[in-house]
Amino acid sequence: MPSKRAPSPRFAYKGDRLKPLRAFCQTARLGSVSRAAEALYLSQPAVTLQLQALEREMGVRLLERSGRRLALTREGQELYELARPLVEGLDGLDGVFRERVRGLDAGELNVAAGSSTILYLLPRIVEAFRAAHPEVRLSLHNVTGAGGLDLLRSDAVDLAVGSMLDVPADLDYAPIYQFEPMLITPRDHPLARQPDLTLQDLSPYGLILPPQRLTTYRMVDLVFQQNRVPYTVALEVGGWEVIKQYVAMGLGISIVTAICLTDADRERLAARSLARYFPSRSYGVVVRKGKYLSPQARAFTELIQPDLFVRRDYYATGPSER
Repeated sequence: MPSKRAPSPRFAYKGDRLKPLRAFCQTARLGSVSRAAEALYLSQPAVTLQLQALEREMGVRLLERSGRRLALTREGQELYELARPLVEGLDGLDGVFRERVRGLDAGELNVAAGSSTILYLLPRIVEAFRAAHPEVRLSLHNVTGAGGLDLLRSDAVDLAVGSMLDVPADLDYAPIYQFEPMLITPRDHPLARQPDLTLQDLSPYGLILPPQRLTTYRMVDLVFQQNRVPYTVALEVGGWEVIKQYVAMGLGISIVTAICLTDADRERLAARSLARYFPSRSYGVVVRKGKYLSPQARAFTELIQPDLFVRRDYYATGPSER
């Protein structure tokens, strides 16, 4: 006959491991079932049943009477040392959790962005974030697009804000803002007054463009090449502010994104939309796909647009992010 296997121990008292352990720890601490019952807001019989269930589960005596008090046996002392931090940790979980949540107003937030984004797009967002979360240390990393993606992938920053044309498979991009491509010239330039601008109209004039490695230069080159219109680059220089200054000085014309144009610029420059030929540029938030966003990062993105990259619950259909 096959031998019978010993049944695995189970709690007989309501099948709850925490309740007997809590009753045991209180009784061990206070030395009395009645005082433990008062501390737990239970009846004495209820505490006695929990202690009996625990002793049956462990297969040993845990408490013994010493005079008018209950004292721990050697086995009871071992269990008490194991159980007390667990019970106290669970009983204090709510308070510790709330304290840590309150502490989330502190901490730090690292954001990668290019110069134009930091200069033209982020000031109001940063101002609002600092007003709402003054204890958070906010660091803006001024990097080009590729540099920002490297920081994202290495988790050196929480998120990036900027423009993207091609989105790698390991990143999520949520476009928020759209800006038209604009031709800028000195106010007295012939193109400033010419109606119905074409690419051929721009061809005779030298362009001031950002360096070739940047998206703007590549986009301008692509559009002129696709339309078979020749063009010349008079000057390569980084930074929209420098480009605008050189255009105002009459050193050439430029094609910029409307994000960089301010009211002050319109007093010294003429700006014409080139949306007929060039695509609008989107600016938004980039995160590493699957990355958990800290509360600080979520608070920042909420100021840009609510519910960005919000994960659905387990029962919702559709993609899990944005």
